[in-house]
Parts: sequence; C-alpha cells; structure tokens
Amino acid sequence: MDIVSATILLILVMDPFGNMPLVISVLKNVDPGARTKVVLRECAIAYAVLLAFMFGGDKFMHLLRLSDNALAIAGGLILFLIALRMVFPHADGVHGDTGDEGTFIVPLAIPAIAGPSALATVLLLVSREPQRVFDWVAALSLAMLISTLVMISAQRISGWIGRRGVIAVERLMGLVLTAIAVEMLLAGIERFVVQLPR
Repeated sequence: MDIVSATILLILVMDPFGNMPLVISVLKNVDPGARTKVVLRECAIAYAVLLAFMFGGDKFMHLLRLSDNALAIAGGLILFLIALRMVFPHADGVHGDTGDEGTFIVPLAIPAIAGPSALATVLLLVSREPQRVFDWVAALSLAMLISTLVMISAQRISGWIGRRGVIAVERLMGLVLTAIAVEMLLAGIERFVVQLPR
C-alpha cells in the first residue's frame, strides 16, 4: 500500500462527510466565531491519539500477545461493520450513539474521528510495514488535514449539497470502504492459512 492509498483509507475510516451532521449538532450552541477553534482542538486531540497508537501500537500488540494476522482479520471486520453502517444508515449513526452534550474530546475527537476503526487501521498499517512508519505518519497527517477542513466547513458544505448529497457521498465512501475491508480480511485469512502446519 502506498501513501495515497493509505491516505484515502484513513479518510474513509475517519468519515468526515458522515461526521458533518454530528459536528453541526454538537456545535449548534457554540458561538459561531469559536466553532473553528473547537473543531481544530478536537482534531488535534484525535491526531495525537492516532499518532500515539501508530508509534506505540507494536508494543501494545506484543503486550497483549496479538499477532499481525489477528489484527488484520479484526481490523477488516471492524472496517466492514463501519462500512455497512455507512451504506445502510443506522439510527445511531456510523459510530453509534455518541450523544450531543459537551464538545471536549467526546464525541468529536473520540469516537467520531479517532474511533475503533481508525485506531485499528493505524495499528494495521504499522504492523504490516513497520519500516515505513514515517510514510504512514505522512498519510495520517494528510488525511487529518482533509478531514479537519471538511468538518470546519460542515455547515457550508451541507448547505451546498443538501442532506441528500451528504448521504449520497457517505454511502459512496461506505461502498469503497467495504471493498477495502474485505480485501484486508481476505489478506489476513490468507496469511493465517499459509502459516498453518502442513
């Protein structure tokens, strides 16, 4: 996987377009002049959490005695479930019921941006090719920048393309993410089968 593919995958997982209704809802009582600052703060917190998992993921896996294959299969399953919620909308949204009270860390930073699927993805990227960790940092940084810009412009974008447009974009992203999740799942299963004793 190259940097561009990793960036696209992370954008799909963080789902900035799907998070737009949540951003609008959470910030509805926040002063318009302070909304950009709040989004930037939440995105910075999410970025720090994802970076921590990216650099500490290998030690975390060894501590729990998790194999790369287990992570690949689990990551594929999580992404697949997230993708299904994007294609077939659920009443609680893609990440479940996050509530709309408070705007510090929960629900914007975690779990909307740095949710289980995003954490599993960065762990998976590093575990598969740890020597390219700085490529993955670049991909994460670019994906976070794009996601931040989308969420800062949530109100404006929603006004431009309308609610149906937002839903259409999210479903398209879900369809692409479904294919990526299945590919990850199959790759993990294939590596597991190859390692089985003959």
